[in-house]
Amino acid sequence: MSYVRNAWYVAGWSHELAAEKPFALSVLGERIVIWRTAGGALHALEDRCVHRLAPLSLGRCEGERLRCMYHGLLFDGEGRVVEIPGQETIPPRARVRRYPVADRHSWIWIWMGDEAKADEALIPPAVGLDHPDYILGHGHLDYAAEARLINDNLLDFSHLTFVHAESFGSGPQFAETQARITPLERGVRYERWIENSLGSSSRKSDVPMDNFLAYDFLIPGVLLMTGGVFPLGTAKACGYDQPDLSQAVSGVTFTSQAVTPMKDKSARYFFSWGPRRDQGDATVRDALMGIAAQAFAEDKVMIEAQQQVIDDSPDARIMPTSHDRGVTLFNRLVEKLAREESEAARQAA
Repeated sequence: MSYVRNAWYVAGWSHELAAEKPFALSVLGERIVIWRTAGGALHALEDRCVHRLAPLSLGRCEGERLRCMYHGLLFDGEGRVVEIPGQETIPPRARVRRYPVADRHSWIWIWMGDEAKADEALIPPAVGLDHPDYILGHGHLDYAAEARLINDNLLDFSHLTFVHAESFGSGPQFAETQARITPLERGVRYERWIENSLGSSSRKSDVPMDNFLAYDFLIPGVLLMTGGVFPLGTAKACGYDQPDLSQAVSGVTFTSQAVTPMKDKSARYFFSWGPRRDQGDATVRDALMGIAAQAFAEDKVMIEAQQQVIDDSPDARIMPTSHDRGVTLFNRLVEKLAREESEAARQAA
């Protein structure tokens, strides 16, 4: 599976990156070190000293610079070696790759492609933990599976009826109804009404209501979803279009989720979830995060098992169903963008 490189990937939660503490990670199979200076500036470099190939993530921050603690070479934030202890001359090739990095929406984002094309306007508009309108919990999970499989899972919510029968599930309706799917320039939009619903398995209602949810799934693998609970008949009254969320009687929440390919067949899944401030508090947030913990653990079991079957059956092919339209649209977009990147790189060579 190809992945888009000219995109911003989530590297981690911003608050977990302490000042002057190098942080090691892998994205798209590339070893990277990120550090934050005492003044708050971010730097990201290839995690490899040019001398003996020791990891720079075991180094020491010195202001805007990072010193390899094997033999002391000092790197600036651009990846250039600026000091070699005991040697006056520094070879021009003494440098490592620099990665554009940004702090936005409570996440650290890293650009994996052509540095000249690193446009921060392409960072998906997630809702950060400090957003004034929401009270959000957060977390992450590591998967022993390709990121693509996690993306596919998030692009087909019909699995909620089965995988999440005891957590997110709302009976057969997710499997029996189709979402409205709209292609976007860099993603796919889903909108879905569940009419005459008594809620999910873990959040039952005594009165039938209409539930609405909508999400954008954006390059490179970021889900931004909101929704709410409305009086019965709202779906039909608004022509099954997107409603005014200010009119929801309950259940208005927001979740930002991101899938980051790490090494081969490993990925990190970041997520937040919580209520709109006028419809919940920290207790509601914690209850939602408890549901999420159960549901995301259910996903992890299924997807990692799926990866094992794929590994053991390399000639088997997936058979799409009608629920896979969004999966197909997104994966075709990824392949298209990846091809364009490859062609641009070929022409530049």
